[in-house]
Amino acid sequence: MTSVYLGQYTDEVANAIAGELEAADISWSYKQASGITKIFFAGEWGTRMFVAKERLDEARTIAERVAASMSPEDKT
Repeated sequence: MTSVYLGQYTDEVANAIAGELEAADISWSYKQASGITKIFFAGEWGTRMFVAKERLDEARTIAERVAASMSPEDKT
């Protein structure tokens, strides 16, 4: 399987997206920045998610829907 970058999300949003990706049987993985990395690298503020290349369009739709449905305090 070839994986591609889906996006970077807060931990809470990433967890919700992960649940929906699993429900849709889309393979995914993540890389979570450590506390030290977050301090030294401003671009590493959340969880970066990756999905199966062949399901990227479907995964983007799911991620957008989930992120939009979460309350503003969950997105920060």
